[in-house]
Amino acid sequence: MKQEGVKQISNAMRTYIETLKTEFTQGMILPTVNGEQLHPAPQPVRKAEERKVTESGNSSNALKSKSVGVKIPTCKINLKDTFLTSPDELYRVFITQEMIQAFTHSPAVVEADKGGKFQLLDGSVTGEFIELVPEKQVAMKWRFKSWPEGHFATINLTFIDKDDETEVRLEGKGIPASEEERTREGWQRYYFEGIKQTFGYGARLF
Repeated sequence: MKQEGVKQISNAMRTYIETLKTEFTQGMILPTVNGEQLHPAPQPVRKAEERKVTESGNSSNALKSKSVGVKIPTCKINLKDTFLTSPDELYRVFITQEMIQAFTHSPAVVEADKGGKFQLLDGSVTGEFIELVPEKQVAMKWRFKSWPEGHFATINLTFIDKDDETEVRLEGKGIPASEEERTREGWQRYYFEGIKQTFGYGARLF
């Protein structure tokens, strides 16, 4: 009789505990109107939305990359002049800040190294040295301030020893077609003529 009572009490306690567990667990998982759990359902939706955002982000980035670097008509120019000085001296004129300030008659900032930046004529001309070969060559990325933003021409100066003279050959590539004459005149006037007048390198007339 005693054992039977204990067994009934144990069964009643087990049923009570299982009921509590069930009710407690149901309280933790909030059902929707249809009785489905809320937690798993939003996951695929969020992933799909994230995919859309990523895809739209990638497509917008692709559009941005395509819009950068708009092509403009360009041209080449070639100039040649002779200076009464040595290739070494003339080479230094084109890369030395103090000498550039002298012949341009305006402040300049010049980093005379490969990859070095320069700024001339109160910022009207800016660029970067691509190659520097003493007595032989000065190659640079070069631009007028008024050119389309980010667009540079490639200017290559070659120095040729002609005994007591130096011949300079300029080749310019990637110059905006609308700026051809202005660029040509700018180099002839502000560089070549400016250097001759400032340092007395005027060439003899033939």
